[in-house]
Amino acid sequence: MSEVPARLPMEWIAASLKRERARAGLSLSELAKRAGIAKSTLSQLEAAGGNPSMETIWALAVALGVPFSALVESPAPGVQVIRAGEGPTVGSEQSSYVAALLSASPPGARRDIYHVWLEPGTVRDSDPHIPGTVEHIVVSAGTVKAGPHGEAVELGPGDYMSYRGDVPHAYEALAAGTRFVLIMQHV
Repeated sequence: MSEVPARLPMEWIAASLKRERARAGLSLSELAKRAGIAKSTLSQLEAAGGNPSMETIWALAVALGVPFSALVESPAPGVQVIRAGEGPTVGSEQSSYVAALLSASPPGARRDIYHVWLEPGTVRDSDPHIPGTVEHIVVSAGTVKAGPHGEAVELGPGDYMSYRGDVPHAYEALAAGTRFVLIMQHV
């Protein structure tokens, strides 16, 4: 199994949080309340401190009404290559789920592309994303059970599926070394 890449640089998250909070016209207190996190945690994140989980970043993105990638995207160069195992990642507190943002949605197009690592033994439950979100999965290795609660499907290498991402859904690895590409489309 290849090693999981380094976590996201906090400077990216801090700058994005400040930008999106200002755009939304929210105070620290109001955004923290809407996201269900402590004001001190949000203040620390905006100061490029802490080590936020995927769940914390998703809660902030939903509270701000922006895609997850808007909070974790890097400054974009003219040509971008991310070698296998080198993309910046964020992990889950509740499972072995690790995702690397491969491409943030450019203005006017609302889609994000992730490379996901997932190991058996835990389930990554996901709260609904912003309304209109559709997720697309292409499995590259292993086996994953994914989809909305009550409609999850088992997928193997080369399999593709799409489903609503604005309802509760989950991902569960059924084989070691499970990897898939996740494309989130925000309509």
